[in-house]
Amino acid sequence: MTNTKDIIIRLKEVRKERNLSYGDILEMMEKNNDFVSKSTLSKLFADGSEDHPEKFRYDTTLRPIANAILDMENIEETDNMDIQALKAILKYKIERIKELETTLNHEKLKHHEKLDKEREQFQRSLTFCREQITLKDKRIDQLMDANMDLTRHFLNCPYKQGCKNET
Repeated sequence: MTNTKDIIIRLKEVRKERNLSYGDILEMMEKNNDFVSKSTLSKLFADGSEDHPEKFRYDTTLRPIANAILDMENIEETDNMDIQALKAILKYKIERIKELETTLNHEKLKHHEKLDKEREQFQRSLTFCREQITLKDKRIDQLMDANMDLTRHFLNCPYKQGCKNET
């Protein structure tokens, strides 16, 4: 939070020092193919905004504005060695973040594919189990019908009376 707060304070100082309007900043960002709304700019440069740094995301708000105002991502020959080094580190970190995001997206995709395969396997197993239950229910019904037929046949047997006397 302190780091973000410092960034906001520095951006305000540079804007004031260079006497930049919101339109100037928007124009600079457009040249970098970045965009932040005018209302976001006004919120960022409002009095006390540095006290609520959690409202501003680095990647979508602060970095595009800082890059436009400070030209942070372009190493100039006129920059002193410290500034050139810091800009080089910043460029490296931005590239590294992009690499990590790509890796993360790749891993997420692999994970989703694995889940899809497992879901398909589970669905096949569930379908098989349901078919087996249906088959078993039919067999039970057939056995029950056969049992009822035998019971009826036994109860209606003409020799039933003679069978009782013999036992």
